[in-house]
Amino acid sequence: MVVRTLIEHKEQQTLSSVACRSSMSRGRKVEEDPCPVRTVFQVDRDRILHCKAFRRLKYKTQVFLSPEGDHYRTRLTHTLEVSQVARTISRALGLNEDLTEAIALGHDLGHTPFGHAGERVLNRLVPGGFKHVGQSVRVVEVLEKEGRGLNLTREVIDGIARHSKGSGPLQAPEAADRPATREGEAVRLADIIAYVNHDLDDALRGGLVRSSDIPSELTAVLGRRNSERIGVLVGDVINTSLNAGGKIVTLSPDLAEAVLALRDWLDEHVYRAPGVDREFDKAARIVEELFGYFLAHPDQFEVFGHSRRPDEPLETAAADFIAGMTDRFALNLYRKLFFPVPWKPF
Repeated sequence: MVVRTLIEHKEQQTLSSVACRSSMSRGRKVEEDPCPVRTVFQVDRDRILHCKAFRRLKYKTQVFLSPEGDHYRTRLTHTLEVSQVARTISRALGLNEDLTEAIALGHDLGHTPFGHAGERVLNRLVPGGFKHVGQSVRVVEVLEKEGRGLNLTREVIDGIARHSKGSGPLQAPEAADRPATREGEAVRLADIIAYVNHDLDDALRGGLVRSSDIPSELTAVLGRRNSERIGVLVGDVINTSLNAGGKIVTLSPDLAEAVLALRDWLDEHVYRAPGVDREFDKAARIVEELFGYFLAHPDQFEVFGHSRRPDEPLETAAADFIAGMTDRFALNLYRKLFFPVPWKPF
């Protein structure tokens, strides 16, 4: 018996009845011979972890633009914190941790440089709009591996495609918009649990807000410290979901309301704070001008490292290239393209 089969057999014995078992996966678009050691979801996790888009998350904005302090979150550390929260929930509920981790590690691969400021610009410029969720799926299906994609399982792609809440409710009202697996539901909740807490933590560290600024009705429910708030929310997800008999992974109504209230408070006092907003306005102009440059100079894609497909619209190629940039790559490229170089005599 190969190692993978032993792991799959263990899943059958130990996972919850609502968990997604590796042996029951709906498979990949392109069939492959199974790995003798790893399950399909372990393979997916490893492919994401080793892909270039994952490594670039290290230099992509979470809240603060190219932060100079060593302890501020980036898109990569956000991803790792989401993975930790989601795995804790999954283990407590008897779900498939490998599937959970794969979805969590891949959920933000399509994020633009400069956070949501870059996303808003591309959404305005690209025909049909641009969302980081769809771009994350495009990264794993099309863009990685020189255009071959990662050929992930359908369950992982589904979880990536349905992780985002935007400014909407925690649970999508339409069934078609909800993750098909409980593991995907765990990541969807872990994402907001992680970011409202670590974004607040970074805002406190950066002096944007003070602890006393946080509404007392929120601290009374969620707690005053970062670890306390995460513990309260993770514990509530686990208890509420267990009480629901595994039918859904969810927060209790009171805690869900508190999380959304904290998200809205952060939007007003942190994400749109004058000092933060001012820098993101500058970043948005960089994204817009880079987009315009590559539409006007399509021959320059390959010069700067992007391979455009022959049948691909220019707008799609420009969006793919810019969305894949890190903050520092976009800043350096902008300087190279638009800043004059001082003349030096020979």
